[in-house]
Amino acid sequence: MLKNRQIGAIPLVRNLRQYQARYQADMHRLAGLVQTVSPGLFLREWLARPGSVGAVWPSSRQLARQMAAQVPLSGDGLVVELGAGTGAVTQALLDRGIPGRRLWIVERSPAFVQHLRYRFPALTVVGGDAADLESLLPANKKVDAVVSSLPLRSLPPDVVGAVVEQWRQCLAMDGLLVQFTYALWGRDMDLFEGFAEDPSRYAWLNMPPARVRIFRRMAFAGSGS
Repeated sequence: MLKNRQIGAIPLVRNLRQYQARYQADMHRLAGLVQTVSPGLFLREWLARPGSVGAVWPSSRQLARQMAAQVPLSGDGLVVELGAGTGAVTQALLDRGIPGRRLWIVERSPAFVQHLRYRFPALTVVGGDAADLESLLPANKKVDAVVSSLPLRSLPPDVVGAVVEQWRQCLAMDGLLVQFTYALWGRDMDLFEGFAEDPSRYAWLNMPPARVRIFRRMAFAGSGS
């Protein structure tokens, strides 16, 4: 009788093990989902470093797509994304068709770097400051485009100047610079000396509405060019 009960318990034990395995797998997927739900992380980083993050909420899909749409699919140089945050623009660049091998993601926040590496394990994500961009890029590799979500208006002027100078140094001739801003009008071409500006695009559904500025590096930009 005892033997029969033990035999009858075997399917129950198997079912419990299968249930436990499914439960663990579901918890793993849930953990991954939580790590890619970005608003909470974004808000936490903004509260910790408001001047560096510059926004309390990730870029909307409309803004991310507007920025990505400016980047040509042709070319074999790097597409460098600065201030990637939780990866809204990164995903838009991939959706547009930019190959992952061309993307070079630079983010200053360690928390965002960890998040980006988890979300995009096949991409190169580098932790560092955009003011030191040249030292963060592979040697002798052409940069076709820089896509920036840096909060230039909230950074100190000397930092902004250093960042823009790095763009001049790193971008190829006629290379593309895409920068979004919450300032919907105005021109500050003194800051962007050495660049020609194309007509802006707008993401009216973003919160708040945003302007996408597009620049091209002119042949005589920077010293020695």
